[in-house]
Formats: sequence, C-alpha cells, structure tokens
Amino acid sequence: MQTSSSASIRLAALGATLLSLVAGPAAQAQGGSEPMALQTIMKQLDRDLQAVTGAIAVEDWPRVGELAPKIGRHAEPAPAEKLRILGWLGTEAGSFRGFDTKVHDAAAGLAEAAARGDGAEVIAAFARVQQGCLGCHQAFRQRFVAEFHGRR
Repeated sequence: MQTSSSASIRLAALGATLLSLVAGPAAQAQGGSEPMALQTIMKQLDRDLQAVTGAIAVEDWPRVGELAPKIGRHAEPAPAEKLRILGWLGTEAGSFRGFDTKVHDAAAGLAEAAARGDGAEVIAAFARVQQGCLGCHQAFRQRFVAEFHGRR
C-alpha cells in the first residue's frame, strides 16, 4: 500500500520526467507565447542534474545528498496541465509512470549512497537516474513536442 507521501513523490517525479520532454526553447505552448509549466520544471531539473555531475566530479557527497531529493521530489505542473498531458498519454500513461518511478527510486538511492560516501554507488545511482530520463525522452519526447508545440 502506498502512502500519500509516496504517491506525491511519485507524481512529482512524473512531473519532472514530463518536463524533461519539453526542456529548451521548443517548449512554448502551441498557439501561445507562454511556456508550459513543465518547461520551467525541466529546466530546474537540468540545473540540478548538472550540479550533481559537478558534485560527483569533486566527490562532494553532501552536495549530491542535498540535490538528490530535488530530483526525486521536483515540482509538478498545475493540475490542468498535468491532466492535459496525461490525457494525451492515454494508455501509455503506465509506461510514463514507470519511467517516473525509475527516476524517483534512483534519486532515492543516489541520496542514500551519498549519505554513506559511497562514490561508486553514487555514480551507479546517478546512471540509473539518467537511464530513466533517457528512456522517457526516447519514448515520448518527439511525439510530445509535436503534439504540444506544433513541431513534427
């Protein structure tokens, strides 16, 4: 049984994964000039992921430990935007959530490894975070951008 905290964390990770689909200048809402909230969330995730990379390079495990929860429990888009995205995903929402869960779980492992000062496991956990991001991007990004940003 999931706790509401666990469900919230998973939904937050889902939002982060979605945002990564649209990060960058192409993430303007179709027909409007305002970017989707997901773009802002993904840009923050990008900064956090880059900061983790820098912290790993200098073996700053406390900094990795500070950043990992930000990755696993990032902000989410507003409910209306989230529903729009989930509606678009349709039957693929489960696959999307699977990538989200992978990123969430890997970020938790990253925090745990950093707390132990286990550099090898920090790197392995960070690789799992990146694999979750990449898998989601490969499965959804191109279609997402085409659907929400008019690029085909």
